[in-house]
Amino acid sequence: MLEVANLNAWYGRSHILQGIGFSVAKGEAVCLIGRNGAGKTTTLRSIMGLVPKRTGTVKFKGEDILPAPTHRRLGMGLAYVPEDRRIVRGLTVLENLRLGLVASPNRHREGEIIDRIAETFPRLRERLNQAGDTLSGGEQQMLAIARALAADPQLIMLDEPSEGIMPVLVDEMFELFARLKREGLTILIVEQNVERALALADRAYIVDQGEIVHSGGAAELLANPEIQEKYCAV
Repeated sequence: MLEVANLNAWYGRSHILQGIGFSVAKGEAVCLIGRNGAGKTTTLRSIMGLVPKRTGTVKFKGEDILPAPTHRRLGMGLAYVPEDRRIVRGLTVLENLRLGLVASPNRHREGEIIDRIAETFPRLRERLNQAGDTLSGGEQQMLAIARALAADPQLIMLDEPSEGIMPVLVDEMFELFARLKREGLTILIVEQNVERALALADRAYIVDQGEIVHSGGAAELLANPEIQEKYCAV
């Protein structure tokens, strides 16, 4: 479903990604792991078209989308939940959810989609008319994920979804991810909680200084203390 080849990206003169390449098959959960600053977030942002200076190939469902605008990628079925959540201040939970439908071909199904989201996220159902930015950190993360799912994506990219969230909500979140995967959603996740990420994933790629330095089955990496110590320490 997703093929990345020789992906390079820059912030100003800083060459952050240096020829990254990997793939994600339909229905898989794949995680990118590595130390802070390794280039994981830049990889997701480049795939979504949010890094202005980039070269290489990013194919989604066989089409090279690297030159495409971000809103077109969303319309094709690619969603992104950023690390900083981007909940819009002053808008209610419901209004934030509606933003996920702005560039979606499913806008005409808003009522049905919002009802489904409310069933999936009971914490949000109770707060639909509450200002989104007044939710707790974990609830805001749930809202960011729900907003991305409102577009009914085929592949969702999650950037550090458990960061700063209390353990009970982390448990809920990863149970949700596992259920979405069972239902056929393809997942690409960046996560510092290595054990949780590898328990969810089928395969993993390790990023170090803007390059893929190791890849393998998630269970294999989870059982390899040398790999975890060298590349996965937070």
